[in-house]
Amino acid sequence: MNLAEIATNLNCELDGNGELEISGVAPINQAKSGELTFLTNRKYHKSLKTTKASAIIVSQDFDSLAISTLRSKNPYLTFAKAIDLFYTQPKTSPGIHPTALISKHSSIGENAFIGPYVFIDEDVAIGNNTIIHPHVVIYRGVVIGNNFIAHSHVSVREESIIGNDVILQNGVVIGSDGYGFVKQDDGSYTKITQSGRVVLEDDVEVQANTTIDRAAVGETRILKGTKIDNLVQVGHGSKVGYNSLLCSQVGLAGSTEIGNNVILTGQVGVAGHCRIGDRVIATAQSGIPSDVEADSIVSGYPAIENRRWLKSSALFSKLPEISKSLKQLQRRVDKYLK
Repeated sequence: MNLAEIATNLNCELDGNGELEISGVAPINQAKSGELTFLTNRKYHKSLKTTKASAIIVSQDFDSLAISTLRSKNPYLTFAKAIDLFYTQPKTSPGIHPTALISKHSSIGENAFIGPYVFIDEDVAIGNNTIIHPHVVIYRGVVIGNNFIAHSHVSVREESIIGNDVILQNGVVIGSDGYGFVKQDDGSYTKITQSGRVVLEDDVEVQANTTIDRAAVGETRILKGTKIDNLVQVGHGSKVGYNSLLCSQVGLAGSTEIGNNVILTGQVGVAGHCRIGDRVIATAQSGIPSDVEADSIVSGYPAIENRRWLKSSALFSKLPEISKSLKQLQRRVDKYLK
C-alpha cells in the first residue's frame, strides 16, 4: 500500500512522497525502511535523527521533517488505526469443539466459537458472535451479551452479568469471592458468604490476570467503556465509572467508588470506602487513603495535590543538609540564650 492510499484511509494530510510503498508499522526506534511510525512523546524526539522509517505520523502543527509525513489531529489514534491496515486478527470459524462441556439448560446465540475444554454450567445465556477460547469456565446463572470474547483460562463466576462487546484477556477472574471475614469471640475468623454479583457493562475490556470480586451483598459494577489493565484487583462492592482507566497493579479495596473518566496509573492503591471524583488522575504508586475531589491530579502517599508532591519530592534529597543547618542554628540560639 502506498503512502497516499494510507493518508486517504486515515484522513491525514500528506507531506512528501505519496508513491512510497509501506509494508507495515513499527515504533520509531525499531522501524525499518518501508515502515510507518509515529511520534507523540517528547522523549522520542531525538529518535527522529536515527529512525529508519520511511514515513511518520505527527500532529498537524509539527515542524517540517526530512522524511515523508502524515499530519493528524490525533497522531496516536491515527497510528492505532494504521495498525489495522496491515494486521489481520486471527480468525475463528463458528463451531463447538467436541471436548467442550455445555449444559443443556444453557443457551448460546448464533455464530459462536467454543474452543476445546470449555465448561459452561446451567442457566447460562450468551449472545451472538461469541468467541470462547480453550479452558474457559463459566459458572451457573451467568448472562453475557453479544460479541463477547474470552481468552484461555478466564473464569466467570455465578450470577455475573456481562454486557455487549466485552473482552476478557487470559486468566481474568470475574466474580471471585470478596475478601470478607469477621472475627469471632475466640479470636478466629469466619467467612462472610459472598452472595452478590459482578456486573460488567458494554465495551469493557479486562486484561490478563485481573480479578474483580463479587460483593457480600449487592454488586460490584464496572461501567461502560472502562479499560482495566493486567494484574488489577477490584475489591468487593466497588463501582468504577464510565471510560475510566485502571493501569497495571492498581488495587481497589472494598466499596471503593471511582468516578467517570478517571485514570489510576500503575500501582495506585485506594483504601476501602473512598470516593474518587470524575476526571481524577493519580500518578504512579500513589496511595489514596481518603476521598479525592473531581478534576484533581494527585501523587504520593498519602496522596496530595500533584504540584505540592513534586515540590516536596524535590526537598527530600536535601533533608539531611536542612537538618544539619537547623541543628547548627539551634546550637547558636542556645549559646546566645545562655
